[in-house]
Amino acid sequence: MSENNQQLIDSVVAKAKTWLTDAYDDETRAEVRAMLDADDKTPLIEAFYRDLEFGTGGLRGIMGAGSNRMNIYTVGAATQGLANYLKEAFADLPEISVVVGHDVRNNSRRFAEIVADVFSANGIKVYLFDSFRPTPELSYAIRKLGCQSGVNITASHNPKEYNGYKAYWADGAQVLAPHDVNIIRCVEAIKGAEEIKFKGNPDLITIIGDEMDRDYLAAVKTLSLSPEAIERHKDLKIVYTPIHGTGVKLIPESLANYGFTNIIHVPEQDVPSGDFPTVESPNPEVPSAMAMAIAKAKETGADLVVASDPDADRIGAVIRDAKGEYVLLNGNQIVMILLNYIITRYRELGRLDDKCYIVKTIVTTETIKSIADKNGCPMYDCYTGFKWIAAVIRDLEGKAHYLGGGEESYGFLAEDFVRDKDSVSAISLMAEIAAWAKDKDMDFLAMLQDIYMKYGFSKECGISVVRQGKAGAEEIQAMMKAFRANPPKELGGSPVTVVKDYASLELTQLPEGTKTKLDMPATSNVLQYFTADGTKVSVRPSGTEPKIKFYIEVKGHLDSPADYDRANADAAAKVEAVKKDLGI
Repeated sequence: MSENNQQLIDSVVAKAKTWLTDAYDDETRAEVRAMLDADDKTPLIEAFYRDLEFGTGGLRGIMGAGSNRMNIYTVGAATQGLANYLKEAFADLPEISVVVGHDVRNNSRRFAEIVADVFSANGIKVYLFDSFRPTPELSYAIRKLGCQSGVNITASHNPKEYNGYKAYWADGAQVLAPHDVNIIRCVEAIKGAEEIKFKGNPDLITIIGDEMDRDYLAAVKTLSLSPEAIERHKDLKIVYTPIHGTGVKLIPESLANYGFTNIIHVPEQDVPSGDFPTVESPNPEVPSAMAMAIAKAKETGADLVVASDPDADRIGAVIRDAKGEYVLLNGNQIVMILLNYIITRYRELGRLDDKCYIVKTIVTTETIKSIADKNGCPMYDCYTGFKWIAAVIRDLEGKAHYLGGGEESYGFLAEDFVRDKDSVSAISLMAEIAAWAKDKDMDFLAMLQDIYMKYGFSKECGISVVRQGKAGAEEIQAMMKAFRANPPKELGGSPVTVVKDYASLELTQLPEGTKTKLDMPATSNVLQYFTADGTKVSVRPSGTEPKIKFYIEVKGHLDSPADYDRANADAAAKVEAVKKDLGI
């Protein structure tokens, strides 16, 4: 055994032993003792080699005992640290209040109640949802109730072994600098379980439920832009699946509020379950997760298939191709369709003016910029994560009119009364788009082709390279370092002309090597390469999962619907060439 490995083991053993005191419950102590006694120290290292940190999605990890795991003590420490910071940041308020919500995952209700207890034990007023709710409703409730913060217990679309902790600020958005680093500072100051105030004050905990649901759904209904089209096509066959998640609570009701009368369920997946028993992964971007919904669509001849992930912030959608087969839209296409619809309808209704704007993330398709430019609608680029889209909305509040924003990872936000991605409103609008398109004798495929013909054809491909644990994290760092040191000179047969490094906020023009500064609110560990023929490649480590992500976008031409298959095939071949050049 190397000296470094022995030092690491000694370090984690010492850290783990601090979890054997009476401050921890019997179950936790037994789990830690078993890891300490085991010959294989890998589980112990993975559980204790670091503390969970806030990333682009907050705190997220595998459930179990340890400082690098989701459990009542890491949740309690995060909440104690957040409570301490809230009392520091809002010291002038007579009362500080928060909203606490959760998804359907195993331990989510338990963790949410721990969060409520710790907040209330610190003299903070808590509004706790009576059961699981979609993530966007928590964001809505923070704003509606005038709270200073909120916490949602969810691991989004991660595998069933995971859970997470999303911290929100007074504007209903996930926490950004300087609050994120200040919260981490306060969390890191908690040295043990004995410093966490677990004994709650029931007098400071108020349960909320149906009334908030009604308010939120009424607000979502105000986003409808084509009620007449829905009235004409209200019997559209729409298959919806929550994939065992929180969406079952509100999405069918929202579709009914919009006027749709033929919502087709996937009964097995309407059952809320943290085990996600009918899918390998509860992620609507994974084809296997949509298999049962597609089977139901084939059985019923459905016009549209839509899905939400476990905490109902992401949207999945399936349409029919030219052969009548059901095919998944990718996240870029979903955002593109939604933004194109909203801009088009605003123009048709005479509501599109120079104060309207949209937002996308830097890794999302550039075709959206073409749509915005050709319609005279300002577009803002921001970092990955809806907290950055929310930051743009906050900066422009009272000055401009937000129409919508999204990212390639199946997230969209059509409203500013929520400040996180929202599948409830996005799915309602996707169904409305189906009715609107039918009014124009178009289906989804024809509408998508029309967008490509007007604004330019693009094909996107996302690739995630997973590297687990401490060794994996180090390998991901090494990969990013190598890409910085040796950027590709050519991608898919086209020379790289621009390199953007968001860690140094530098744009390098090639081949000259001219450097200019990127105008962004903070640095981020992201690299981008642009080629002469319009190819864009983005590389970044995930902030919430043990993976490095590659986002490839290639351009093409589509002159008529008859050329769609050819354009797709040509673009797919180019994507493969780019992947080869990247070594992935």
